Amino acid sequence: MKIVIAIDSKIPVNLYGGTERVIWCLGKELSQMGHTISYLAPEGSHCNFAKIIPLLKSRSIQEQIPRDTDLVHFHFSSEEIDQIKTPFLITMHGNTNDQKPLHSNTVFVSSNHAARFGSSCYVYNGLDWNDYPLPNFKKERSYFHFLGKAAWRIKNVQGAIDIILATPKEKLKVLGGYRFNFKMGLRFTFSPRIQFYGMVGGTLKTNLLNESKGLIFPVRWHEPFGLAIIESLYYGCPVFGTPYGSLPELIPKDFGYLSNQKNKLVDAILNSTDYSSEACHEYALNSFNSRKMSLAYLEKYKMILDRQDLNLNQPILQEIQKQKFLEWLD
Repeated sequence: MKIVIAIDSKIPVNLYGGTERVIWCLGKELSQMGHTISYLAPEGSHCNFAKIIPLLKSRSIQEQIPRDTDLVHFHFSSEEIDQIKTPFLITMHGNTNDQKPLHSNTVFVSSNHAARFGSSCYVYNGLDWNDYPLPNFKKERSYFHFLGKAAWRIKNVQGAIDIILATPKEKLKVLGGYRFNFKMGLRFTFSPRIQFYGMVGGTLKTNLLNESKGLIFPVRWHEPFGLAIIESLYYGCPVFGTPYGSLPELIPKDFGYLSNQKNKLVDAILNSTDYSSEACHEYALNSFNSRKMSLAYLEKYKMILDRQDLNLNQPILQEIQKQKFLEWLD
C-alpha cells in the first residue's frame, strides 16, 4: 500500500517532540511491514526510510498528494479536508473545547478521548522501544520525576512539587521546565529537593527515567493519551496521577495510583516499592508498541478503502468544559 502521512511539523524532532515521535514510529513500522511510506511534511524534514514531500502553504494539499497514493493519514486538521479526493483519515492528538463537528473519519488516541466526542474509534499511541535503551532494574532509584511542559498550568507541575514537599524527604526531578520563568514571574520553589532540567531528550532523559521511583503526573485536564506515562512505565516507573482523561484506562491498579487529592497521592508514593518495576516495564513494552499501533491503524485503513466510515456520525464534543482547570484538592 502507498501511504502518505501528513504532518505539519518538521521531522525528525530534537529533544522531546512527543506527537512527532509517534508519527515517526508509525511510518517506520509500516515501512518495515512492506508498505511504501511518504511524509507530507514541512521543508527541512528528512527521513532515511521514507520519501519527504515538502508541505507547501502556497499550494493546495490535494495538489501535493501523489496520484498513485492509496491513502493519506493526516495528523493535523485543515480547512481543505473536504476537498481531499484521495481516501484519508485524521488522527486527532489534542483537545478542543468547541462543538464544531469533526470529520467522520476521525480517529482518537484513547477510549476516553473518543467518548468525549461521542465516538468509539481510537488507536492507542505506540513507540518503537528499540529506539530506547533497555532499563536497568539494578540501579538505585532515589527520586521521583515529572515529565511534561511545565509551563502549561494544566500539567500541574506545582501539584507535583507540593506532593513531594509534603513527604519527609522525597525528591523530584522536573523534566520539561525551569525554576525561573520570567514571563510568568518567579514560581515553583526554592527547595533543594526539587531539581529542574528543562526540555530534555535522548540519553539524558532516559538516564533520568531509569533512576526514578515513579512519575508524578497530577494533570488538571482530560489528558488525551500521555506519552510521558508510557515512557515512564517502560523504565519501570509506576504512575501517580489524577483520574482524568486517559489515565484510568492506561494505568490499572498494578501500575500506579490515581486521585485528585494531594494527601492520598502523598501516601501512595510513600509506598511506591509496592509496585514492580519489571511489571511496569513489561506492561508498556507489550501494550504500547509501534507494531500494535500500526496493525490497529491498518484495520482503519482497510475500512476506509472498503468505503466504510470510521464513525457513523460526525464526532462532536459532548460537553463544553466550563472550568479552566479540573479539580485538584491541595
